[in-house]
Parts: sequence; structure tokens; C-alpha cells
Amino acid sequence: MKLNREQTTSAWTATAQVPVFPTLPADTKAEVCIVGAGIAGLTTAYLLAKEGRSVVVLDDGPIAGGQTSRTTAHLSNALDDRYSEVEKIHGEDGIRLVAESHSHAIELIESIAEDEKIDCDFRRLDGYLFDPPGGRGDLLDRELEAARRAGLAVEMQERAPLSSFETGRCIVFPRQGQFHPLKYLSGVAKAIERLGGRIHGGTHATTIEGGKDAHVETKSGPSVRCKAIVVATNTPVNDRLVIHTKQAPYLTYAVGLPVPVGAVPYGLYWDTLENYHYMRLQPLDGGRELLIVGGEDHKAGQVEDQAERWGRLETWARERVKSAGPAEYQWSGMVMETTDGLAFIGKNPRDEENVYIATGDSGMGMTHGSIAGLLLTDLICERDNPWSAIYDPSRKPVWGMAWKEFLSENLNVAKEYVKDWFGGGDVSSIDEIPKGEGALMRRGLSKIAIYRDEKGACHERSAVCPHLGCIVHWNGAEKVWDCPCHGSRFDALGNVIVGPANGPLAPI
Repeated sequence: MKLNREQTTSAWTATAQVPVFPTLPADTKAEVCIVGAGIAGLTTAYLLAKEGRSVVVLDDGPIAGGQTSRTTAHLSNALDDRYSEVEKIHGEDGIRLVAESHSHAIELIESIAEDEKIDCDFRRLDGYLFDPPGGRGDLLDRELEAARRAGLAVEMQERAPLSSFETGRCIVFPRQGQFHPLKYLSGVAKAIERLGGRIHGGTHATTIEGGKDAHVETKSGPSVRCKAIVVATNTPVNDRLVIHTKQAPYLTYAVGLPVPVGAVPYGLYWDTLENYHYMRLQPLDGGRELLIVGGEDHKAGQVEDQAERWGRLETWARERVKSAGPAEYQWSGMVMETTDGLAFIGKNPRDEENVYIATGDSGMGMTHGSIAGLLLTDLICERDNPWSAIYDPSRKPVWGMAWKEFLSENLNVAKEYVKDWFGGGDVSSIDEIPKGEGALMRRGLSKIAIYRDEKGACHERSAVCPHLGCIVHWNGAEKVWDCPCHGSRFDALGNVIVGPANGPLAPI
């Protein structure tokens, strides 16, 4: 029985033809082996190939088939975790580096699309951060001043340019960007091949070893010998513990609704609510436009109303844009939230000098992934980079916001262990599981993850995540098993989809 990795399809996957690359056929060598063919991995491969380095990229699925295909693709230097908060940890000099790096990331995407003649719907446009009724009081004033200290030319306006609803005051972030991520990365992948790089899909990396004999072994047998390794798998599959105590997995949701051309001005729009919302337009074939709305985030594996969140997003959008039609697309994605709002890009902690990681997108996946390409290329080429310290994966939580977040998230993980190991199951009998759904059942001291397929046959796996032993939970929206501790995801039959686990749920 074969299942989709996730059940929903994003607007990007539905509207782009992604090139297919062969599996790794035999042992090979390269200067750099990159594990993961999302935006971080492919950007790094492209920039290294332009430097004349020999590069091999491995991915267990198609290119951009992971969380890169499940974004809403905002290209922004307006921090998701706010400059006014990040400044408390990293200071004014730190936020200037952060703003500079995200601005450079947008410029990089723009220049690659232009240089490689990639038709990816890239455009420059303004971003608007607004504080609706029930928002956060003086946040806009504090954020305006912090963003200016970061070197951004931001301004306050009385409202965003939306006639369909009143946003109230907003901060305008000029010269942001948007694009179609899969069209863009399809062009980048072709450019990598033209520059001599090699890309292999359907190739699962099982062993990642740095040092003098650096190599990556694959599930199918062939290996890659190399001088440096980059692990760009959304969350590192080569790190057992360190990074995973400093970031937490959240699920975010998106819907795509058709709107009449001109009904919504092009722009990036973000509100400041706790369960915040964000939206943008995407042109479609036939002269149509798609309103993409995201939000409704929650900790992975820790709610049971996943499918209802798409309905709440659609309701929010249709109340504000009356001309929007019913949702044509709905999907979810995994966001890795770090304790200080910044990605981890650089040498992997407690590993050899030649193993690098890119993780911790913190809601800024497209720009953080592009920053990773720029920063990792400099590190591998032994060049100084002004951003290396601010994104260093070895940085420690600083007392204050980051330390509180560190304690809060790790206490949450501890509670999940206790609750799930000592609690009961979702059902006491297999007969209680509807067809096409999954549930946990306790048998003695063991927790069993049971999926009952559409024909009524039951497929049983251990419910224990092979990463660090947390108990997985059924996600009825995507028909997958989610780990509530560190974000591993498995399909209905227990095959791994998303790390840090690097193998399936164990058979019974």
C-alpha cells in the first residue's frame, strides 16, 4: 500500500512542473555533499557550483518536496518575531545584521531569477504590519522605532491600502518580495546541473559522518565521499539532541481562495494577533488571482482540531474580502521556532568542523533559506561573513526572552513525555477507529499507532518516535503521525516524512 507523504496539496505543487532527478546510482565523490533539496540546500548548491566547487545534492523525495513546497512564500525583512523583541536579546548591532541579511536574501532571489531567466512570478511590493482590534497595544510604535534602529526605511500609515476592510494604523516595509517557490527552485536546479552539480532524488541519507573521511551513506547502498557536508533538512537529522532543545515544531495552515483581478492590491499583509494572520496574492493562469491566507499556528501534535483551522482561515478571509470564492487549496506546513527568533546556520554543534546545518526558519523560511546559501558558501570557502555569529548554531540562550522560551519549550516536551507514556490511548478497541483514520491504543505497557485504511484493514506500528522516544499523535487533517516533542512526522503506515527522526516507526 502506497500513500502520499501528506494528504493536502499546496497551491505551489498544483501549479508547477518540477524536474525529476534520478536516484544516486553508485558511490561517488564531491567536494560538498548537501542533504536536502529545499530552498536552503539548492541555494547553497547553486552558489557553491558558481564558485567552481563540485557538489552533490541528495533528497529522499523530489526537489522542494518538503516544507519549501508548503510555505506561503513571503519574501520579507519584517521579522516574524519582531525587531523590538529580538533587539532585547541581540542588541541594536544584532538587529542591524539581521535586517541586512534578510534584505540581501530578497536581493539574491531577485538576481538569481534575473541571471538564470527563471519565470517565477517574482515581484517587488510593500509589506504592511497592522494591529487590528484586540491587538497588542503599543506594539506598532515599538516595532517602528526598532525597525528604524535596524536600518530599515519604514514608515507609519493610517491604514493598509485595502478597501475591503479597515486595518487601522500600519507600518509599511518597502521593497519586500514574493515569488512562486517551486518555479524558482526548478530553475535553480537546472542551473546547478548546467554548472556541473549533481542532484539525486529518491535517495534517503541514513549516515552522515564528518571528519577526514567525511561521507554520506544512503538507504539504497551508494555513498558520497566528500570534504564538507551540509544538512538542510528543515530540522537536522544528524543532530540527536542539542539543536532540538533550542527550537520547537509548530504547524501553520494556509488556504488559497480565488478573487477577482484587482479586488486586493498586491502587497504582503500581516496582523499582530496572537493567532496571527497573513496574506498575499498569487497570479494564476487564465488571468485569475489567488488570495493566499495563512495562520492558525499551534505546537505540532498537540491539538485535535487541525482540519477546523482551514475553515477558520477561510472565514477570516471571506469576512474581509467579500468577493473571495470558496477555497481551492488548503495545506499545512512545519515551522521550526527558535528561542530567539533567528535561524541556526553554520557548523553543527558537537560535530566535526566540516559538517554544517541550516534550520530554525522561525516563520521566515524563504529568506532564512537564502541567507543559509550565502553564509554557508562563505564558511565552506573559508571567507569571513558578518552574519556568522548572529546565526551560529552553537549560540546559547540569553537570559531574558530566549531563556524563558528555552525553559518553556523544554518543559512542554517533558510534560508530553509524562502525559503520553502514562496516559491511556485514544480508543480501547480497533472497531472504534473509522476507516481512513488513525488512533493510539494501549496494550499493556505499549502504545500502538494504528491506521485503519479505507478497506478496513489495520496497520500497526509502535507509537514511539525513534528520535528520542516521545509518543506520536494522529493528525486527521494530513493523515499523518506527528511527534509533539521535536516535530518528526510519519505517514499513516509509519514511514518517516520529516525529521529529526531518520527512520520509520518500529513494527510491532
